[in-house]
Amino acid sequence: MSLSTPAVSMPEFVLPLSHEAFLRANRVIPGGVNSPARAFGAVGGEPPFITKAEGPYLYDLDGHQYLDYIGSWGPMILGHGRPEVKRALAEAVETGTSYGAPTLREVEIAELVAQVVPSIEKVRFVSSGTEAAMSAARLARGATGRPKLIKMIGCYHGHVDALLVQAGSAATTLGTPNSPGVTQGAVADTILCPFNSIEAVREIFAAYPGEIAALLMEPIAGNMGLVPPRPGYLEALREITEREGTLLMFDEVMTGFRVALGGAQELYGVTPDLTALGKIIGGGLPAAAYGARAEIMDHVSPVGPVYQAGTLAGNPLATAAGLTTLRLLRDENPYPKLEALSARLEEGLHRAASDAKVPHVVQRVGSMLTLFFHDGPVYDYDDAKRSDLKLFARFFWEMMARGVYLPCSQFEAMFVSAAHTEADIDFTIRAAEEAFKAIRG
Repeated sequence: MSLSTPAVSMPEFVLPLSHEAFLRANRVIPGGVNSPARAFGAVGGEPPFITKAEGPYLYDLDGHQYLDYIGSWGPMILGHGRPEVKRALAEAVETGTSYGAPTLREVEIAELVAQVVPSIEKVRFVSSGTEAAMSAARLARGATGRPKLIKMIGCYHGHVDALLVQAGSAATTLGTPNSPGVTQGAVADTILCPFNSIEAVREIFAAYPGEIAALLMEPIAGNMGLVPPRPGYLEALREITEREGTLLMFDEVMTGFRVALGGAQELYGVTPDLTALGKIIGGGLPAAAYGARAEIMDHVSPVGPVYQAGTLAGNPLATAAGLTTLRLLRDENPYPKLEALSARLEEGLHRAASDAKVPHVVQRVGSMLTLFFHDGPVYDYDDAKRSDLKLFARFFWEMMARGVYLPCSQFEAMFVSAAHTEADIDFTIRAAEEAFKAIRG
């Protein structure tokens, strides 16, 4: 199936001011956006330009209000504009925006991360999820002295050359670059493996004995749509990697502090060796981190020989927002509320699609979920690619026209925030019912 932009008939939905802004942006920014995920390439049309966000809502240049289920692609678990976070930022900016020197707040947020994330004793802060994954992969190779990495097909770990690879047809196929500028040499030691397949993992270890430094994965896939691990899958990976002397790395950039305070590793009770964190850890500002047991992290410079540095790492504004967000999550424990709201949304979307006789499946873990236009469960990237992308695009625009802002790709997850209410969820369900009626005509 082609993953090119679907040709869809969009509902009447005019955004003249955003259109003018998009034309201006295209003159000075490639594609008019600073991340391809914002370009609406998978659904057609042009993105609205946002002027404000508050609680569960976004507002665009043309005066529209949207219920937001992107949450800046995950970080805004408390909703937009949380007063405590805004106050922390205002206080931080009064004392300076960047020092290039240590601050006490860096220590405080590191201590909190080490307290709540099971795998972490020491943590190094960086400025993006890409940096966190890249640095953790380098650390895995440096700590083990091994060259190869296993990457799960459909799991995204940022635009790192060694991890930006597309799928081969066999479990042990070495990756080929899927972006110009990434050389074959850059991915020569990256081995691709289907998500949720233990047998494929066993085949890879048999083919490359003693060579694999780390197995990298999203414990809950969020970049092929929301795909949870099958029962026993993570436990089996933990057993295999321990036996083989390979580091198990969880990319919890999305799931960290989202599906539980301690992330997916707390939720499933499976502790990896290395963890990459991002999104929520910055409270809406650019921040990320990677961490592990002290014996692994002590390979990192200046203690050990594995080099990694960042001028703006541990930025005082980002740590202020992140520390405040993590403390609120710890002290308020919004996770039962998030579970109830998300379950209500899951059931409502399922009911709306079923009533319209639309082939679908809703997959959810905690406050992350995806409505796949796919007849039956989605276990891996091949399953996800069989979704009806044209139907998704039509549904997306019908929901936009009704004031509901969804991820603009079938292969992304929705995020519910603690700022959403039952009334917001019910509004979304009614919008979905109307959208399916419009689609079925």
